Amino acid sequence: MTCCEGHKDGHSGHKHENVKETRGGKEAPTSLIGILIVVAALLLVFNQYQISGVQKAISLGALSGQESTAAQTIVTGASVIPTGTPAVYGSELKIKYDDISPSNAKKADATISALGNYDKTIKLSGPALGRYVKIAGSISCEYCCGAASIIFTKDQGGYKAGDAACGCAHSFAMRGLAKYLLTKHPDISDDAVLEELGKWKTLFFPGIMQQKADIMRSQGIEMNYINLASNKYRGIEKGVQGGSMVGGC
Repeated sequence: MTCCEGHKDGHSGHKHENVKETRGGKEAPTSLIGILIVVAALLLVFNQYQISGVQKAISLGALSGQESTAAQTIVTGASVIPTGTPAVYGSELKIKYDDISPSNAKKADATISALGNYDKTIKLSGPALGRYVKIAGSISCEYCCGAASIIFTKDQGGYKAGDAACGCAHSFAMRGLAKYLLTKHPDISDDAVLEELGKWKTLFFPGIMQQKADIMRSQGIEMNYINLASNKYRGIEKGVQGGSMVGGC
């Protein structure tokens, strides 16, 4: 019996719209199917927007004056290589993370040299120097030299705290960026400055830093650029065969 056979009396003119019958039963109303399709499409768009927002936050690495800014920037996905334009200082210095690439050695060297020049021209003193010693003393260029950090953290022999302890071009670039941010954007937190140095260090040594990130993930260590590139977990990748560096040492 169909749905109409039991209700012929008083319903002879009644029609069922948007319903199709099949051998196995009735299909859902086409209007309901349309609604479900629209909902599914909206969910897909929303998910893509969310993913895009996360990727943008990672690539820009937005800087602020709040402490622990860097610790909140989590590195997600398979690759730890930063991309895009650095927030705040990228447009000022006309540089991008993408300028450091194995496919364009000339551009990479020019960018490293430009950042390194600030190390040579900016002189720090007072509170800015104290912050600089804390920040630059927390990161090294261990894949180029064996120095404990890119600067001396205390007076030693003929060197003063804050003097360069590593002479490679990568160290000049990291020191230069730190000095630039501390003088031009003093409201930026220490962690945020250290995070930026970590991003550039990751660009300078992409192969070994990617392997280090994989090891850290396997051990359940939170992934952010301070954990990855500072001295906090230095040597955790010991024994792993490293990749080539970008830019001259």
